[in-house]
Amino acid sequence: MTSLPAPVLVFDSGVGGLSILQAIAEALPNLPLVFACDNAAFPYGTKPEAELIERVDTVLHALIDRIRPQLVVIACNTASTVALPHVRKHFDLPFVGVVPAIKPAAQLSRRKRIGILATTATIKRPYLDDLVREFAGDCQVIRVGSSELVQEAEAALRGQPPEPARLRVMLAPFFADPATAVDTIVLGCTHFPLLRKELAAAAPEPINWVDSGDAIARRVASLVAETDLVRASHTTNTASTDKPALTAWMTADTPSARALWPALAARGFTDLQFLAV
Repeated sequence: MTSLPAPVLVFDSGVGGLSILQAIAEALPNLPLVFACDNAAFPYGTKPEAELIERVDTVLHALIDRIRPQLVVIACNTASTVALPHVRKHFDLPFVGVVPAIKPAAQLSRRKRIGILATTATIKRPYLDDLVREFAGDCQVIRVGSSELVQEAEAALRGQPPEPARLRVMLAPFFADPATAVDTIVLGCTHFPLLRKELAAAAPEPINWVDSGDAIARRVASLVAETDLVRASHTTNTASTDKPALTAWMTADTPSARALWPALAARGFTDLQFLAV
């Protein structure tokens, strides 16, 4: 019987990493995946950089010792930009980070007018300026920062969907002037694709919505071990009984964390465990 390869660990401070995990699972349905969120320290975006680096280092040490992954995906824009250089130096594992999908959005936009919807912290970071200069220099770019939408996504997974009127207010700056209205919006936080349908319904017109999930899945596919099982995951002729179970880990056992279980179970998770860090 073929043994399963070591899992890929998808890590975030909250549940946004589920959008990345879903993209990986769709691309490689036979690849073992483990989702972990540091809910004890959520959210990361409000923390000073030195504190965030120390926290990510501590949590990853605990998770890697327990899970023994072959690869780690930092499914958080803030942690990717702040802590990724550190963890790549301190862990003998490949790491994949996440950045807003500016390049594909610029390529997709017909009118060369794109929007970036991200957390307030991401909108202010210099690396976003660099991405825009490098990949969207020929585009008009409207940026909107919303940390509130992160909380809306977290609440939605606990059975509390966002009010459409609030989403319309968040999206309004992208369409305020018909002369500069965007035709493509980058979902620049991994939480936001979890609300893609609700955001699309709240937009005043149909537009393109772009996130990093597919690009991350392609990168993971290029890095994972070349086993027969992983190669088979590219085919459509796979039996559901062959698919590995999905496990979720959290760093704080709270009522709020346990309220996520129905949403996790609906996504195919069979186990929720807690690792105090």
